[in-house]
Amino acid sequence: MRIAVATREFLEVSGHAGKTREWLIYDCTPGSPLPVPERITLEKAQLFHYFDDVGPHPLDGVDLVVAGSAGDGFLRHMAKRGAEVLLTGESEPQAALEKLIAGEALADTRFDPTRALCALRDLFSRH
Repeated sequence: MRIAVATREFLEVSGHAGKTREWLIYDCTPGSPLPVPERITLEKAQLFHYFDDVGPHPLDGVDLVVAGSAGDGFLRHMAKRGAEVLLTGESEPQAALEKLIAGEALADTRFDPTRALCALRDLFSRH
């Protein structure tokens, strides 16, 4: 299973998936230790806040996305790509993945004031 974690500087789980540039991609195998993640840095045009869903994307093939928050537009983008989105208040990417793999509950999401602004933007956007 390929899991993408939205991060801030590859150190903590990002609170705004649609504008996140730095992603950790884990290729997880059941029963195996957590692998070393691949680091992906998106260009501005690849950020889902701006991406037009035409052509391939560096996050294609991901089964699950873990982020601190995400707007409806991001959720629609990922659904089109066949990925489920899981939101968490966990700040440490590796800890979030370890809990997820162990079947433990993740921390509840934190308040993100930018989500309201994104929801308003999504009302008038093409996606």
